[in-house]
Amino acid sequence: MALANGQSVRDLIKKKKSKNSAGNFIEKAVPYFLLFTAIVSVLTTLGILYTLIVETFIFFSQVPIGEFFTKTEWLPFAGDPVYGILTLIAGTLLVTVIAVIVAVPIGLGAAIYLSEYASDRVRRIVKPILEILAGIPTIVYGFFALTFVTPLLQQAIPKLSFFNALSPGIVVGIMIIPMIASLSDDAMSSVPNSIREGALAMGATKFEVAIKIILPAAVSGVVASFVLGISRAIGETMIVTLAGGSNPNFTFNPTETIQTMTAYIVQASTGDAGYGTTIYYSIYAVGMTLFVFTLIMNVLAQYISRRFREEY
Repeated sequence: MALANGQSVRDLIKKKKSKNSAGNFIEKAVPYFLLFTAIVSVLTTLGILYTLIVETFIFFSQVPIGEFFTKTEWLPFAGDPVYGILTLIAGTLLVTVIAVIVAVPIGLGAAIYLSEYASDRVRRIVKPILEILAGIPTIVYGFFALTFVTPLLQQAIPKLSFFNALSPGIVVGIMIIPMIASLSDDAMSSVPNSIREGALAMGATKFEVAIKIILPAAVSGVVASFVLGISRAIGETMIVTLAGGSNPNFTFNPTETIQTMTAYIVQASTGDAGYGTTIYYSIYAVGMTLFVFTLIMNVLAQYISRRFREEY
């Protein structure tokens, strides 16, 4: 039987089968390709973790683990080196606490405004501008902290050291504002409008709805954004390296020079540590400590998100 265009039904069936065979091949190949990409990601993570663990064990074969976690001095380049990670942990936590004090109120306030007060037009303009902060390279933030924020703070605090914890803490807080604001906004925007309308119908003001209704309903996403922001602050490198200094100092005074875990890794990995030396292996020990910190923060964020998630 021939069709109007001169093709027979048999020819059309063969043509369709050939197309189906190509489509079937793609359908079968795509899952294997996606599986391969997933395996590569897992193997890469395991490879990094294996390297950290092996090199860290070599470090602890040369330095007592008790000294590493109890000493309050970090002097790896001294004639009689001392490896007390508490000094670097104190510097890291000091910067992180300052960053959280800056970022949480501003980020949460921005999220409440975008979710509850801003019109659609304002939201489309403000949110992308806010998220531009997340795209600025951290080294630019570092020079901003060093050349602008620090001199500005020194006018108000004359005794402030040129390298200090306060300036990088503030700038790290500015850097994580978009993360907290965006994730918190998404969490609050996911709360159904019927809840807002019901609260307004009961006589609540818009501010009361935002603070007493929407914020508690979105608490899992909001708290998870805080924890992820803190994790980002703990792992920040260039800002604290440029503006915080490289003088390990066990102090909680934000006006003094400090050194964080990431700043030490940068210092030791830029040529000061010879391959196979104790200083070289200390990079991995510090990196492992930092990995544990960030892992705990991410696990905590996931737990909070699952534990307090509201289903609508």
